[in-house]
Amino acid sequence: MNPAYISAFAALAGSIIGGLTSLGASWLSQRAQNKARELARDRRQREELYGRFLEEASRLYASALEQDEAQPAELVKIYSMVSLMRIFSTPPVIRAAEQTARKIVDAYLAPTRTLPELQQMLHHDREFDPLREFGEACRAEFDALGSAFG
Repeated sequence: MNPAYISAFAALAGSIIGGLTSLGASWLSQRAQNKARELARDRRQREELYGRFLEEASRLYASALEQDEAQPAELVKIYSMVSLMRIFSTPPVIRAAEQTARKIVDAYLAPTRTLPELQQMLHHDREFDPLREFGEACRAEFDALGSAFG
């Protein structure tokens, strides 16, 4: 074999390998960027849904403490949010959201609280704050998402 062919073949092989390496690196980089964008979008959607859930649950819980009868139409919104969470949230967040909704319904079924009773409930923090478990589950979910892709 002619030495000129060997060096031409080596140069061609080097160019092909270099081009494929560059193409592979670009593809991997683009894939990582797309994954990061998708994760950021997913996180924003969850943050928005969880924020709306917390606002609605707080409003309903305050209403439940003041009155004995719930308007079923008002409870529909919170249950629709729980259903949305079933699509993309982790099981602990879903369980905490369902438990929060049950606590709100239970609060409506309980007698109206007096101010001294509310003060007593405040001293028993877990009983008074039906949103704590939900908030903690959301924080754990976001921590896990951050460490999985960060």
